[in-house]
Amino acid sequence: MLAAVTSLPEISTGLTSTRLGDYQLAVSDIFGGNAFLPVLFLLATVISGKPVLPAAHDTDTHLTALGVILTVVYMAGLVFRPRRQYARMGIGSVTAIVIYLIGIAGLATIAT
Repeated sequence: MLAAVTSLPEISTGLTSTRLGDYQLAVSDIFGGNAFLPVLFLLATVISGKPVLPAAHDTDTHLTALGVILTVVYMAGLVFRPRRQYARMGIGSVTAIVIYLIGIAGLATIAT
């Protein structure tokens, strides 16, 4: 519940910017959200002076990997712009949704 509530500002920013046609803001919102957790791991490593990723919980590393993978998919979608669409979305968006759903299902199995 807490994760859903804290994600609402990003979700509303992404939806509103897309409706207004401000796609740069939408892309920045996506990249900012996906880059946040890996940056925290890097910052914690720098502050502590030792690697923190080996001591992280499985859920943390799973979410970090999911964020990195989704960022790569979004970047590829920005570089390669195929014209074919599925449900009014490009193949990059469809791929991102599928990877996200698989990642969340994997998170549910790790957390139990």
